[in-house]
Amino acid sequence: VQLVESGGGLVETGGSLRLSCAASASTFDDYGIGWFRQAPGKEREGVSCIGPRDGRKYYGDSVKGRFTISVDNGKNTVYLQMNKLSPEDTAVYYCGADPLGCSGYGMYAGRYEYWGQGTQVTVSS
Repeated sequence: VQLVESGGGLVETGGSLRLSCAASASTFDDYGIGWFRQAPGKEREGVSCIGPRDGRKYYGDSVKGRFTISVDNGKNTVYLQMNKLSPEDTAVYYCGADPLGCSGYGMYAGRYEYWGQGTQVTVSS
């Protein structure tokens, strides 16, 4: 089971980035895919998740209205479009696979069985 993130980088305040999480076929069929982020000295924070089968989505309060999660089932890839970025969004972003899917009500890192290597997002002020 592999998850591979890409798309991080350096962007100015107000800018946009799109992260990608490519998953192996078995993962994609059986798991919800979620994005977490972790800034230095802070706990891992659930950002957004999606259930590839049912399309259920969840967004953390800090990103609602700015981030959009989507899925391309043909490519086994989940995307996180991030707009109106601010320095507070600076973190390493990880995608993970949750065997219980995406609840639509919250994200719990302990449920996630597999993780990608992370991709750095840095927003300059």
